[in-house]
Amino acid sequence: MHRLVISALVRPLRMLALALVIVLALAACAGGGSDSPTASQSSAGSTTTTTPDLPEAEVKVNPGAGAKDVMPDAEISVQVMRGSLDRVQVTGPGGASVDGDVSGQTWTSTSRMRPATTYTVAVTAEGPEGGSSTQRSTFTTHDPEITATYGIVYDGQTVGVGMPVSIQFDTAVTEPAYRKKIEQAVSVTTTPKVEGSWGWLDNRQLMWRPKDFWAPGTQVSVDAPLTGFQTGEDKWIAEDLSGSMTIGREQISHVDIAKHKLTVSRAGQQVKSFPVSSGRPGKETETRSGMKVVINKQREMTMDSSTIGIDKGEPGYYKVDTDYNVRVTWTGEFVHSAPWSVGAQGSSNVSHGCVNMAPGNAEWFYDNSLPGDPVDFTGSSRQFQPSEGIGVWQYSWADWQAQSALS
Repeated sequence: MHRLVISALVRPLRMLALALVIVLALAACAGGGSDSPTASQSSAGSTTTTTPDLPEAEVKVNPGAGAKDVMPDAEISVQVMRGSLDRVQVTGPGGASVDGDVSGQTWTSTSRMRPATTYTVAVTAEGPEGGSSTQRSTFTTHDPEITATYGIVYDGQTVGVGMPVSIQFDTAVTEPAYRKKIEQAVSVTTTPKVEGSWGWLDNRQLMWRPKDFWAPGTQVSVDAPLTGFQTGEDKWIAEDLSGSMTIGREQISHVDIAKHKLTVSRAGQQVKSFPVSSGRPGKETETRSGMKVVINKQREMTMDSSTIGIDKGEPGYYKVDTDYNVRVTWTGEFVHSAPWSVGAQGSSNVSHGCVNMAPGNAEWFYDNSLPGDPVDFTGSSRQFQPSEGIGVWQYSWADWQAQSALS
């Protein structure tokens, strides 16, 4: 009788003990306290998400979380000190990314950053026991005094056989070291392949010229990924640009200043010849000799000598309305209609430096000219300087190559 009572009491006690052990075991599995976070703040500006129960990878990111005033050309590095690297993503506003390469357990950036921009670094890595973790941090790049701007000239246009690829900066690229780095970053692709070279016409104009005039129909593209490049003291570029142009038919004109004649050839055959009057002799008025290139055209314009430094009231001042204007220099030389000088055209030079033509002849030349058409001027003692227009053809091939910042 007593044995039955004892047995009946022991069985419930054993079951209670077993239940207590199971509860404690479940509590141990579900718990973990601060040693196994599912999401925790690791430092200011940094967040880590890990796999429960497994130690996370040890990751070192430079620039560190919350860093400010990081220079746009600074290198970003991500190193896994413990564990293995899985993925690195560096993004700015709008999803713009910074490229990089992996070597071993280290990721290093290979492209530059926009100034005055906040970037997020997301690193996914496996811990030493296989658990995956993603760590995120942010930093902000330097806000410069000046954001430098530039353009790809003649992008999307059909141009003549003398037109170089042209990247023009709105302000000077002041140091040779800056010009060298920019030149190393840009590239030109042509179909068919063409031999050519970059050169600086001045400290604002970077041009790629083929060795000889282009072949008609050549397709040209330029890539200028210049975000994060410096052009001067606290001046940084904040955009990448690309462009293209198509080479049109071959048209080459020749102005014989001494013989007062302009001839036009296509594919080596003369198609037109016109009497002209060029600039009258004199330091400021004589038309320059040299291989020029059509810069642009303007149907009507007012020519005002004050734009080239001869103000009203000074000797040589003029202000006149003109038609069919084909610009060949930045210093005021055009081929244009001049009905007032028809009597002198073909016999004497009476202009202020432009090439005067009869209205009908000027209209034909205007209609049949493209930006980039070569116009070769001879017969003057005054020489055209390369930076006075698109002067890349004033250089021999060897001399043009020497204009490269890499030479």
